[in-house]
Amino acid sequence: MLPQHSRSWRRASRWLLAAGSAITLSAFAADEPAADSSTNGIDAEKFFSAIVKVRAHALPDARTTAILGSEREGTGTVIDQDGLILTIGYLIIEADEVNIVDDRGRSLPAKVVGYDHVSGLALVRSIVPLEASPLPLGDSAKLAESDPVLIVNHGGRDDATLAQVVSRRSFTGNWEYLLDNAIFTSPPTLNWSGAALVGKDGSLLGVGSLILRDVTEVEPHLPGNMFVPVDVLKPILRDLVKTGQRAGPAQPWLGVSADEMQGHLLVTRVSPEGPADRAGVQTGDIIVGVGGDAVHSQAEFYRRVWGRGAAGSEIPLRILRGDAVREVKVRSIDRVKYFRQKTSY
Repeated sequence: MLPQHSRSWRRASRWLLAAGSAITLSAFAADEPAADSSTNGIDAEKFFSAIVKVRAHALPDARTTAILGSEREGTGTVIDQDGLILTIGYLIIEADEVNIVDDRGRSLPAKVVGYDHVSGLALVRSIVPLEASPLPLGDSAKLAESDPVLIVNHGGRDDATLAQVVSRRSFTGNWEYLLDNAIFTSPPTLNWSGAALVGKDGSLLGVGSLILRDVTEVEPHLPGNMFVPVDVLKPILRDLVKTGQRAGPAQPWLGVSADEMQGHLLVTRVSPEGPADRAGVQTGDIIVGVGGDAVHSQAEFYRRVWGRGAAGSEIPLRILRGDAVREVKVRSIDRVKYFRQKTSY
């Protein structure tokens, strides 16, 4: 017997896009597509004009090339009348050149407007005026399990995917990243980087970040995608546009990747010339505590580090190496300061 999610996806796949010149997002809740557009429908031409391709070429000496590559490509969504585009941040980190490709196939020069490591989001803007209708920012807090969503990437209507929200929970990444209320969807879409997560009303609810083998906490364990909710952008949007970063002190960053393994935090990578590297932290170390506080998970680790002050704070780590526990003091920094930068915010 098929799981309920699988039956829903197969039923829903029959009417992914409405026929003609309108995409009827209200049809998410129905078994068949609407025959024509209505007051609940959305003009397809305007809708897809907001979805663009984002291309970035990294600086020759970019620190992130080894992980992210020098040529990066993903999706951006136009969110205002002046061509402001929301995308996922890792596409434009240390970018030497940024271009966008609109839904007419035009390649246009763009500039980085802002980047936020805390949320993982970034903003770019086309230097050439866009002929695009922006998507409104929705209320991602209202998105719940089993809600239908549309995932749209730069492939446009030919690569749109109907999916369901399968979980709302926190997410941690080993790049010192924690998202409190991430959106997990299934089935997976392959072109996820920066993809637009769209609600039934046509509003933008999330930005594509990752593809994962397991997006559900309980059986059946399903593959899918993780999206950053747009609600985390709203409080910082004005600051990102004005100064390129969120207001206030930056979070401390250590430059250490630690993966959870059987209740332990195993260091799997140390950023070259980063704070942890300078302090002597090594791959293979096990982080057992921050100061006098034991840590067993990424979330515990990050919250202990961030609770010790802003970037620049000295972070005392307890590390197990071999059969000995060592005390290591790491002078944290703002992660953005670690990147090579061409763009001046």
